[in-house]
Amino acid sequence: MSNLKLSFAIGDYDRNRAIIDGRVLVDGVDPVVMKLSPEEIFFRAMRHESFDVCELSLSSFTLRVARGDNPYVGIPVFLSRAFRHGSIIVHKDSGIRTPADLAGKRVGTPEWQLTANVWTRAFLQDDFNVQSRDIHWLRGGVEDPGRVEKLKTNLPDGVVMEDIPADRTLGDMLDRGEIDAYIGPRAPRCFTTDNPRLRWLFDDPTEAALDYYKRTKIFPIMHLLGVRRSLAEAHPWLPVALQKAFNQSKALALEALADTSATKVTLPFVEEQLRLAQTHMGMDFWTYGAHENQHVLEYFLAHHHAQGVSSRLVDVSELFHPATLESYRI
Repeated sequence: MSNLKLSFAIGDYDRNRAIIDGRVLVDGVDPVVMKLSPEEIFFRAMRHESFDVCELSLSSFTLRVARGDNPYVGIPVFLSRAFRHGSIIVHKDSGIRTPADLAGKRVGTPEWQLTANVWTRAFLQDDFNVQSRDIHWLRGGVEDPGRVEKLKTNLPDGVVMEDIPADRTLGDMLDRGEIDAYIGPRAPRCFTTDNPRLRWLFDDPTEAALDYYKRTKIFPIMHLLGVRRSLAEAHPWLPVALQKAFNQSKALALEALADTSATKVTLPFVEEQLRLAQTHMGMDFWTYGAHENQHVLEYFLAHHHAQGVSSRLVDVSELFHPATLESYRI
């Protein structure tokens, strides 16, 4: 029997690279790999169901699960995770010095339902008592005009959001001081070290994130892996085969990162950052698996519903193919 030839749309990350270059094989599958940006993958997957296997936004995926029309089945492989204390950028003339100062300000954001934004609004509310209804939200493209929500959402009572002019971008408006702050997963191009007009809300986002992790044990999940539902139904072995391969690929990436004879990343202080992460978060700080991340997912799902993104509270078990929720032991 020949292998399934399936399209893969994933990011070009170290944890995916052994899948991309073929060092790790997926049992029963010949992948046709496309290395695409998250924005392109998510748009094409959620609008047109373009791929057989793909990286997916946790927020968009959850929204579709709640609606009951998700064309993909989830696999607890979390290809992107990030603390979002560096996702808030403010203009120097905004008067914003602390999170509480966001109240009453004009804050730009690309889409309400973005996973990074759900996480950011969650910690602003729980840690700093900044409610979404206290902020005047403006929505639009970061660099390109005319961006819209990929999926329709219902804003909570009291939340005000308006679209920026069709020919404007959030990056330009932030740089000019026409909005006070920006919240989103991708920083505008104008946010550079030599731009004195813009700064992070948190002077040291890493320190703020470490404090958050120490208190909550939450390392926020951004993206998961999905497989086309019809394929999982036709080939029930496929979800676990994918889970196995992506776990092997991540293990190789961590092994290479730990080899400090020559730094594998074109960035100084990698060894120090790796030791910092291991000290505070354990050796496997980038965990895959539903049970291992139960508390992280439950927290996210509760806020996702409370923020009006999902129409009902989704249970963790609804996100993933049942076969991926257990494994064999030797």
